[in-house]
Amino acid sequence: MNRRSIFKLLVHLSRFGLAALFLFAAGAKLFTLSDFAANLSNLVASNLIWPVAIAVIASELLTAALLLWPRAARLGALLAAALLTGFAAYALYYVYVLHGEPLECGCFGRLIGSQLGVSTALRNLALLIPCALVFFGLPRLSRNAFRKRSEDNSGQTNIDGLK
Repeated sequence: MNRRSIFKLLVHLSRFGLAALFLFAAGAKLFTLSDFAANLSNLVASNLIWPVAIAVIASELLTAALLLWPRAARLGALLAAALLTGFAAYALYYVYVLHGEPLECGCFGRLIGSQLGVSTALRNLALLIPCALVFFGLPRLSRNAFRKRSEDNSGQTNIDGLK
């Protein structure tokens, strides 16, 4: 394998790995939804528990969907980076500004336990590397390039540029 094919493989592994991570995280939160919401009671105001819980799960599902959709994978990588950065920032804020007691982060529901804090922040920041690989490693597809590729493969194209 040459460097280019290894890089391409790493980009695809990063893309599908991040999608799997966000799908698993959202699924784990849905599986233990009441526990996840109860865990949020320590972090947000009581009237915001369910809206925040739904927003977190929906954003993780949206991120996974965008990463799986080839034309939107780069946008999915940006959303994943934003979520990971936000979660890391909150973990550090909780530990260093609020001086909070050790708390279950709820990242993967109650299925996988981890403490909210520096280790959670470092894990999330390390996951920015696959996000960067996906964002910078995937080719940019324009509609004209997509049509040209379809025409080259089939010799003819329909109005939408699809076979």
